[in-house]
Amino acid sequence: MRVDLFDFDLPEENIALRPASPRDSARLLVVRPGGSPVLADHGVSDLVDFLKPGDALVFNDTKVIPAQLEGVRHREGAGGQQVSATLHMRTAPNVWKAFAKPGKRIKIGDRIEFGPQAGYAGNACLLGSLSATVEEKGEGGEVTLRFDLSGPALDEAIMAVGHIPLPPYIAAKRSEDARDQKDYQTIYAREEGAVAAPTAGLHFTPDLFAKLDAAGIERHFVTLHVGAGTFLPVKADDTADHKMHQEIGHVSAETAARLNAVRRAGGRIVCVGTTSLRLIESAADDDGTIKPWSGATGIFITPGYRFRAVDMLMTNFHLPRSTLFMLVSAFSGLETMRSAYSHAISTGYRFYSYGDASLLFRTTK
Repeated sequence: MRVDLFDFDLPEENIALRPASPRDSARLLVVRPGGSPVLADHGVSDLVDFLKPGDALVFNDTKVIPAQLEGVRHREGAGGQQVSATLHMRTAPNVWKAFAKPGKRIKIGDRIEFGPQAGYAGNACLLGSLSATVEEKGEGGEVTLRFDLSGPALDEAIMAVGHIPLPPYIAAKRSEDARDQKDYQTIYAREEGAVAAPTAGLHFTPDLFAKLDAAGIERHFVTLHVGAGTFLPVKADDTADHKMHQEIGHVSAETAARLNAVRRAGGRIVCVGTTSLRLIESAADDDGTIKPWSGATGIFITPGYRFRAVDMLMTNFHLPRSTLFMLVSAFSGLETMRSAYSHAISTGYRFYSYGDASLLFRTTK
């Protein structure tokens, strides 16, 4: 499909720079393709009104790590150069794939020293810095970094010298601060490894969980470590020419069995966020049976995709021409979602990571 079909104009004033407080006071646009009305304005705290006993919410319990590293590139015969690297997928105990800037000037074999000695005024790890060798170089500034440290020691060093990589549409307007360390993390985050938050989950509070429990709504957790590729625009003119970056995920055998039991009993699978949806759809067979899953997924969902297991989706409002707007258009219909986004923009909904939410019902067409 043509990528320009997924374009729209978004005023800057609709981009949220801070989350709603409390979290569940954010707005919720309910989208029912073919319903009456198709669009309805509500609040996140009203979520329970659209669910029924026996339905299951699926959350992504990944935890954001301080994956933005600032450093200096060293090369024999050349002076040091400031570089920035955003880790996005771990491939070995001491190896990460990352997006580096300025990517064109980095070469295989370069040494990069990250940390305060390299010019970043953050906390120092015990060694005062963190060093890596550029092992591979790909397209779009992607590099493979082999660190001198490994396993838990590497984790500790990243925690010491890194900082939270705010989405570029927020970082361009303000710097990260202490509030973001809490705001940019779900209340149920527990599996470290994400570069970006599963943002639909940011709306949940203990009070909202209590309402859902009282209504007989099940809660289940999967893990997909969101990568920096989620921020990348689609540069191709046709969706067939776009390559998704892979992300590491896990669906336990116990969770798969419980979700299959929900479906057999007539309950609905309601994914909180596109990340949990992409993982569940990756783990589902053609008949909708969800299997245990562990590994990388690069699933790219565009209109025409046949959803196997997911019935409803709660998600934030996404960028123009993004793979996520393509996904929601596949889920609820392109024309329905164009109308929904037009309504959201004109009525002041807040977009992106810290913005408001939508609750999408799946189209039957």
